[in-house]
Amino acid sequence: MLNKKKIIIFAIIGIIIIVGLVFLIKQFVVINPENEISQEYTPQAEISDEDLRKTIVALYFAEKESGTLVQEGRLIDAKLLLENPYETLIQMLILGPEASSYEKLIPDGTMLNRVELKGEILEIDFTKDFLNFTDEAHKQKAIESIQKTVSSLSEVNGIKIFVEGEEVIA
Repeated sequence: MLNKKKIIIFAIIGIIIIVGLVFLIKQFVVINPENEISQEYTPQAEISDEDLRKTIVALYFAEKESGTLVQEGRLIDAKLLLENPYETLIQMLILGPEASSYEKLIPDGTMLNRVELKGEILEIDFTKDFLNFTDEAHKQKAIESIQKTVSSLSEVNGIKIFVEGEEVIA
């Protein structure tokens, strides 16, 4: 009889230990019902501080096939826009588009002498090469390109274009 009591006590202790182990395993081991291995997402590359400072600007160029003005977005360092936004945008127009299907409208050789915001009007002074347009339509598209590009800055409501200090377009 004593042996039967010992066996029952050992059986109860064994069951308690087994139930306890099962409970511990369930607490610490995650069982995926679809038998898939779950992994934590690891990005391919870390986002650097430089990437965080970038912003997109809209520049306007002519589409080669149709000749219509189209917008080209560029990712640039926001610090450039804080330092001198007007000069930065105009210099990017002078350099031309990145897309091969677009063409720049500002004549080759044109350089920027001065850019200054006076009230709500942006005064832009170019070198004499700015006048080397192929025709009047090309000139109008270049002016429209400049106007649309700089008017993305909320404080600019108009432009005046100068060549070597002389006003040519108001």
